Amino acid sequence: MKPITRRQFHGALAASAVALQLKSARAEVGPNDRIRVGAIGYGSRGTGNLAEFLNNPEVDIPVVCEVDETRLAKAVAHVEKQSGKKPDAVSDFRKVIERNDLDAILVSTPDHWHALPTVFACQTGKDVYVEKPLARTVDEGRAILEATRQHQRVVQMGTQWRSGQHHKDAVAYVQSGKLGTIRAVRGWSYKTWNITTHPDGPAPAGVDYDMWLGPCPERPFNPNRFHSNFRWYWDYAGGLMTDLGVHVINLCQWATGPENPSRIISTSSNQVMGDAIETPDTQTALYEFPTYTLTWEHQLQGTIGPHKGQSGACFSGSNGSLIVSQSGWEVIPDRAADGAIEAEEHPALPDGRPAHIRNFLDCMGSRELPVSNPEVGHHVTALAHLGSIACRTKSTVIWDPETERITNDAEADALVGANYREPWKLPYSRRG
Repeated sequence: MKPITRRQFHGALAASAVALQLKSARAEVGPNDRIRVGAIGYGSRGTGNLAEFLNNPEVDIPVVCEVDETRLAKAVAHVEKQSGKKPDAVSDFRKVIERNDLDAILVSTPDHWHALPTVFACQTGKDVYVEKPLARTVDEGRAILEATRQHQRVVQMGTQWRSGQHHKDAVAYVQSGKLGTIRAVRGWSYKTWNITTHPDGPAPAGVDYDMWLGPCPERPFNPNRFHSNFRWYWDYAGGLMTDLGVHVINLCQWATGPENPSRIISTSSNQVMGDAIETPDTQTALYEFPTYTLTWEHQLQGTIGPHKGQSGACFSGSNGSLIVSQSGWEVIPDRAADGAIEAEEHPALPDGRPAHIRNFLDCMGSRELPVSNPEVGHHVTALAHLGSIACRTKSTVIWDPETERITNDAEADALVGANYREPWKLPYSRRG
């Protein structure tokens, strides 16, 4: 399977994208139809996603799913209060997937539960909005992409920066060529997150902990590894590199084009969090692309990053630099460029999530590719995972995008796959 091309990558973003002849879950969703969405997961992202979906008047949420009874009750109350309709409540996501009265599935789970609900939903003829990162491993992302293609589904990854207007404007400026030759791109995220160590113990009452673990290794319950803290443990996620890193790398690749790196190296440490987490609290990754280098850096407990932006990117060209973050974007001319460009400053515009969800819903009707479809999502999520793999193995990663294998290090290549605990199996896996 060939890697995504620049034309495919940018074509997926265009408002005038050629409509795909895709099947819909029931009859094709028309402009006056109700859209029935089953919601899986009700953490911080699930809460916001549920609210935003229900802000669209044609959306109904007839069923919600959570393995934590406390969160499940909150999800039911949320939907009933916002929509006036009480949804069904289940703790096993398969009971959502098997329903034949749903058009789409909303997946707002921890990363290790992104792939299977998305793939199963595609297999049963449903469209999917799944939170970022697309998957916990590269092979899981490939499985989602293959399921989307084979079952002709509309799938959107929840990277709402893709739909944020000030991010669009900054990307358009980079793509205009005004910055001149871009030879260095820098992305970062500096995040405050207080994590302390806790002993193992029993799972909270009302939590189906075995289902929460799902395909991951069986381990004693520990609150550090549960709910929002899951992202700091390799079993379930990839730390800040595959969390905010997917947003930022997505932005960088959107602006420069979807090139594949020739090699990736990374250095990291746990200077602050220590044994409280497994993923690094401090990391730098360097990607060598054919025409430029991309540097990623992050810190936990470091609220202000480069250029006073918590998460953002800087594109350095021969005429000057463009810096974009959640706070807006600015252009800084190079003094040696003899007035080739002028300084500019642009404030942040409203959150892109409403437009991102609206794009997904519109594409359900038009059958066009949404802006963060799996062709895009798999590419950028894989890049983030490769940075984590280089970090974990302390090796230089040489990546073959055709076979999706790391060719120079067997230990590193093994981390591309997804080893599932019985009885779970990943359809469309390249690694078996």
